[in-house]
Amino acid sequence: MAIVSMHSFRGGTGKSNTTANLAVLAAQEGRRVGVVDLDMHSPGVHIVLGFDHAAATRTLNDFLEGRCEIIEAAYAVDAARGPGSVHLVPASMDAAAIARVVRNGYDVNRLADGVRRLIQELDLDLVILDTHPGLGEDTLLSIALSDVLVILLRPDQQDFEGTMVTVTVARRLQVPRMVLALNKLAPSHDPAALRASAETTYGCEVGAVMVHADEMLTHSSRGAFVQSYPDHPLAGEYRSLLQSVGQRV
Repeated sequence: MAIVSMHSFRGGTGKSNTTANLAVLAAQEGRRVGVVDLDMHSPGVHIVLGFDHAAATRTLNDFLEGRCEIIEAAYAVDAARGPGSVHLVPASMDAAAIARVVRNGYDVNRLADGVRRLIQELDLDLVILDTHPGLGEDTLLSIALSDVLVILLRPDQQDFEGTMVTVTVARRLQVPRMVLALNKLAPSHDPAALRASAETTYGCEVGAVMVHADEMLTHSSRGAFVQSYPDHPLAGEYRSLLQSVGQRV
């Protein structure tokens, strides 16, 4: 059993898409997976997992505000189509709820207790936390819960510098393991050179190097990419990332 945090220093790196695709791949391998949408400022992983948010009578926000148990906010999603399963704890899409969490934050100790309860009650093999970008206090404390931290970054100078900050902070938090995922490379980039440079710069393994694909753009988050394009090179990179994470849990 492992807890994996998906993080990026800035938004727009493809973090939620990567979260959903890893969850589906892990379930296709037979694992029981829990996904917790901690990007409560801008929830979105439910879309990629094909979950109709209107069906959510309870959300993560309700649990964190003491209105329900976390198991009441966990929904089985028909995303895996394999021997395993995916359960999603969605964040609220209600504007007032989003404003409250932006203003007040949340109790990370309650979150940690909830994740442990989720693991026990659903007999999970893997929990993936889709965190909020940046290094706010809540996000840092959430990252500290994880066994593995996956950091997504684009080939962009702001991402490079922000990732260095993230890696440094994660080491101070004593996160056991880190894996980098380079995303949204242009076809003109040299993937091997960028992989080598990132591994040298950050002292972390690069689990995936993902070149921009027009198919991902036209797919428009309508379900997990690996289901619609299982033989696409990008799907292969998602599998490589899952294998990289799996070697560390």
